[in-house]
Amino acid sequence: MTDAAAVADHGAVYQPTQKDIRMVIAASSAGTVFEWYDFFIYGTLAAIIGKAFFPSDNATLETLLVWAGFAVGFGFRPLGAVLFGFLGDRLGRKYTFLVTVTLMGIATAGVGMIPSAATIGVAAPIIVILLRILQGLALGGEYGGAAIYVAEHSPPGKRGFYTSFIQASVVGGFVLSLIVVLGCKALMPDAVWESWGWRVPFLLSLILLGISLWMRLKLSESPVFQAMKQEGELARNPLKESFTYPGNPRRIFIALFGIAAGLTVIWYTAMFSGLSFLKGPMKVEETAAEIIVGCAAAVGMGFFIWAGRLSDRIGRKKPIVWGYGATLLLLFPLFWWMGSVGNPALAAAAERAPVVVSGSQCSFDPFAQSQATACGRTLGELTKLGVPYTVVETPGGFDSVTVRIGGREVAGEDPALLRPALEAMGYDFAKQVPGAGGIAIIFLALLGLSALSGFTYGPVAALLSEMFPPHVRYSSLSIPYHIGTGYFGGFLPLIASFIIAKTGNAYAGLWYTWGVVLAAFLITAFMLRDPVEGKWDRAGGAAAPTS
Repeated sequence: MTDAAAVADHGAVYQPTQKDIRMVIAASSAGTVFEWYDFFIYGTLAAIIGKAFFPSDNATLETLLVWAGFAVGFGFRPLGAVLFGFLGDRLGRKYTFLVTVTLMGIATAGVGMIPSAATIGVAAPIIVILLRILQGLALGGEYGGAAIYVAEHSPPGKRGFYTSFIQASVVGGFVLSLIVVLGCKALMPDAVWESWGWRVPFLLSLILLGISLWMRLKLSESPVFQAMKQEGELARNPLKESFTYPGNPRRIFIALFGIAAGLTVIWYTAMFSGLSFLKGPMKVEETAAEIIVGCAAAVGMGFFIWAGRLSDRIGRKKPIVWGYGATLLLLFPLFWWMGSVGNPALAAAAERAPVVVSGSQCSFDPFAQSQATACGRTLGELTKLGVPYTVVETPGGFDSVTVRIGGREVAGEDPALLRPALEAMGYDFAKQVPGAGGIAIIFLALLGLSALSGFTYGPVAALLSEMFPPHVRYSSLSIPYHIGTGYFGGFLPLIASFIIAKTGNAYAGLWYTWGVVLAAFLITAFMLRDPVEGKWDRAGGAAAPTS
């Protein structure tokens, strides 16, 4: 693809060849896969990262600290969107996402090189957080650049299909992270993996970085950006103009709360909450859980591409609204379905012998290094074991606790006695591998969640590219997208884990997802209008919406 061919006359639409399109999609998608692999490898290895960098006597606190580090990366994505959105609108799409993928690869490899907290103390978690910040900044610029780059090379009528590969690539990064982790674990003795082998997936990001740079350096600049640059139409201040361009504040509101927030909580619930649910409360053996989730995610990528292609025929709005509506109806039933087969013996024990905790000052603080009351220590132990419980507050100012399992009172003052008592009542805390039927049901439930995610995620790159004018498109798209995904989605594992820890109910964290999706459904259904082709078309550029 030559620069001369890419630069069209004002108002003309450059039609790249099929070979050009394949190269654009392949290079952009591969880079997106690698960059999200770098970002998700942290979440995939959350348990080991907690032990290495955030050790604590409180197992729940250790988990929350890991997810807090996960959330920090997402929290800085909007700042990355501002920074790299500015550069993308001023300097170009291609070179901006070359910078973002380089920054991500270096930061990810850095996590694999940090000595553990046992070696360098508090410096270890501090360095991890700093590297997560760099990852968040990089990711804030990556998605917008890749999505826009493909959209601005796509002819009308095929933008949904072509950009859906970028959407599927996000899932591809998660799947790749699971494949690499499982492969490394299979090739290493358990002792080696636990000691230092877990660092290898982080260090492999340097190889992925090299491949991504090689592919992306072969690309030309976006034809839309070249046309604007030739005609002197680049934005002077993309950030300011994103919020002052007529109609953009309304579009940004819809993109943030109606699109980005909703789609991201569905996807993270399907993958991260699904994986945590199986490994944690369901006590499914870790490798088995990772394989099932990874297979469901890989097969589910097809729904992203199908939904993107469907949006070219029926509009972007309908698949997204349908996906939100179906999620509101099916989210809890799909998790209940998984729970019924993930560990049937444990579920049966919880139903047959429910746990009731009675006491004064009976509350659990998930963020405390140690609980101040006997009741709090009891609830902490039950939370660590993944056992649902009901709390009955009793009057009295003294520190007391009583535990009944299936109506039978057991010693509650010493948390160490709880597990033997629960096991005597039929609770089995050994890691389980479900039977063939159970695996099939879990796979289908996760595939159903992937389908819901595909409908809401597949058409989005095309939609967001079409919502904003070309001269401020990078900034206007990236800022609401990364605020929505960064805060509503990135903090989901932390918030859901906190809700579960406070309530003792493994399903309670789903209410956060349900509430965000409800708000997104209402905003999208009543405020979003499908784009109208033609208004902003130029040199392969996307069209403007009427909203």
